[in-house]
Amino acid sequence: MYHDAMRDEHADSTRESERYRLESFIQFCDENDITDLTTLSGRDLYKYRTWRREGKGDGRGPIKLVTLKGQLASLRRFLRFAANIDAVPAELYEQVTLPTMKNGEDVSETTLRPERAIEILDYLEHAQPASRDHIIVLLLWRTGARTGAVRGLDLRDLDLDGSHPRVTGPAVQFVHRPDTETPLKNQDKGTRWNRISEKTASYLEDYIEYHRHDVTDDHGREPLLTTEYGRPAGNTFRTTLYRVTRPCWRGEPCPHDRDVETCDATHLDHASKCPSSRSPHDLRSGRVTFYRREDVPRRVVKDRLNASEDILDRHYDRRSDREQAEQRSDYLPDL
Repeated sequence: MYHDAMRDEHADSTRESERYRLESFIQFCDENDITDLTTLSGRDLYKYRTWRREGKGDGRGPIKLVTLKGQLASLRRFLRFAANIDAVPAELYEQVTLPTMKNGEDVSETTLRPERAIEILDYLEHAQPASRDHIIVLLLWRTGARTGAVRGLDLRDLDLDGSHPRVTGPAVQFVHRPDTETPLKNQDKGTRWNRISEKTASYLEDYIEYHRHDVTDDHGREPLLTTEYGRPAGNTFRTTLYRVTRPCWRGEPCPHDRDVETCDATHLDHASKCPSSRSPHDLRSGRVTFYRREDVPRRVVKDRLNASEDILDRHYDRRSDREQAEQRSDYLPDL
């Protein structure tokens, strides 16, 4: 019910992230025989906070403070919604206190290094050319777009031969379509064309011809990326990234000294447990880092990725301080 209530105001990727962050609370309730929200108490909420921080749930481990804060914030939002429909006391959400973060602690430091992203794409080009996995990683990397934007692409949003007026090459258009369940995070301001290379356009043509299912979604639209039944769920993109970013998936030695015969992370359902696995957000931060290392103007990166410079600096740019100083020196005439 909560997930459905978010549909009118939030992008699919946001709703999927919220669902993902609440999974641990659902597990906590299951393991503690809490079956009725009306019995939930402040003591239960405190126990959950400790339980989650220390990684006591089945199959879970300790988490960083920034992750705990995100999951508790999601729980607060859920309890506030529950209060609005008279499912819990109105003030219950206030008993979920968020940890205080020091400067910079609320920023995730994980990323997919550009060189790793390129290695993964090279592998996919040779092992699974124009497969759905390949196209997902290719579009996320080449455009730097959010998963919700790529998921929302229709066949009509492609200009693969560059025939659009006053253009010189192929492009894709990300369009805000909230009425048919593919909103963009920044709504109409997120609607934009992004140029792609001839090579990327060629892979898209091959995917459409050989691998795309000839289906429509629940609203009669023709999605670019498909499953057998229609448009893939937002979680498909996350699981794809977790899967293909594991070194063992590409036949490489495990950098964590794990036995691949017994490691849980080798199973598709547990790919996120691999310390090397990375999310779509990590790939996006890697793309920003790549652009910044190549001295792509900040305004160009901001417009292409549809994010403010402050957000890009704070949440996506993973260059070290030393790297940034070195790049600045290129513009200083007296060094």
